[in-house]
Amino acid sequence: MRERGISFKHALNDAIRAGQSRAKLSAGRKFKQKTFSLGAEQYFRWDKALAVAGAIEDEELIRKLAVQK
Repeated sequence: MRERGISFKHALNDAIRAGQSRAKLSAGRKFKQKTFSLGAEQYFRWDKALAVAGAIEDEELIRKLAVQK
């Protein structure tokens, strides 16, 4: 900034404008997400995953406490 004699705000704006102009040039390519098969159909309710993880953790804690006695 000192070399060019400009303020931080002006340098920041220039950098943003330069990034936007590059994005416009590469906007011609569309993003395509690759997908992969996960094998057989899964019958797990992902909306209950936290409850299942909590139950597993509780069982492990109970097991550890039983071993200590």
